[in-house]
Parts: sequence; structure tokens; C-alpha cells
Amino acid sequence: MLADTHLGADLSKLPVDVWRHVDEADVVLHAGDVVTADLLDALSARRPLHAVLGNNDRALAGILPDRLELDLAGVRVAMVHDAGARSGRERRLRRWFPRAGLVVFGHSHEPVDAVGVDGQRLFNPGSAVQRRRQPRRTVGRLVLRDGEVVDHAVVAVG
Repeated sequence: MLADTHLGADLSKLPVDVWRHVDEADVVLHAGDVVTADLLDALSARRPLHAVLGNNDRALAGILPDRLELDLAGVRVAMVHDAGARSGRERRLRRWFPRAGLVVFGHSHEPVDAVGVDGQRLFNPGSAVQRRRQPRRTVGRLVLRDGEVVDHAVVAVG
């Protein structure tokens, strides 16, 4: 799972081990700020891809949805780029996505792996390219099976 990659046509800035994670995945989720379709094309050539529009995705407006809800392995997954301020996030995401068991978001470049209201899992993979205030660049890994999130981790890359 990715977010906040901020890549143009030069995909060489994406750490090589990100591709290993992509190749090991059944599905790739990108929580916005892709910037151009180049990365989307490269990811979708390897694995099924679901992505949402980020605030820097001007070239992808009308192509990517602002929000997305889908079922993966029996888990209702919601995706949005900007989940809003930290304060009140858990209640806000439950209100926005009342049926989702898992909400994937980005925007802050700060990894989040937390339990929200009524057990809803909130997950931000951070950024594999722009770590900002974080010690490492990161991606997310989720294992969904039989309607449950059975494993979840933020993984350092590069």
C-alpha cells in the first residue's frame, strides 16, 4: 500500500524494494498524491490497483475518485487521501465511512496504524519517497482474509 509518492515520469525515485512489496501483493492501494499517471500505469501493469485522488493530483482529476469503497477478501475498505486533522479523526472517519472495517488514507506522510471507533482500523502507509519528519520512508502491508484484517504493518523502505 502506498500514499504520497509525488512522482512524475521519473519513477527511479521510488525505492527498489517498493517494487518487491508490490510484486508480493495481491492488490495495490494508493491513497493519493500520485501526481501523474506514470506510476499508476507501472503499478497496474504488475497488480490490480485501486487509487484515490490527492490534493496534488491535478493531472488525474476526473480520472481518480475522491473517495472509494470496495470489498477485499470480505473486508469493506474505504479510501480517502485527506482524513482531516488528527483531532477528531476517529469519529470523522467512522461518520464518513460507517460500513468500512478499514480506512486507508494519506496526505500527512506520517504512518498511522490505529484502531478507531467501534474497532474500525485506520491506516496511513506514510510515504515511500518523501519521509518529511519521519525517520524512514515507508509503505504499508495488510493481510485481509475471511472478512478480517489478520495482519497489518508499516514497513520501512529504501
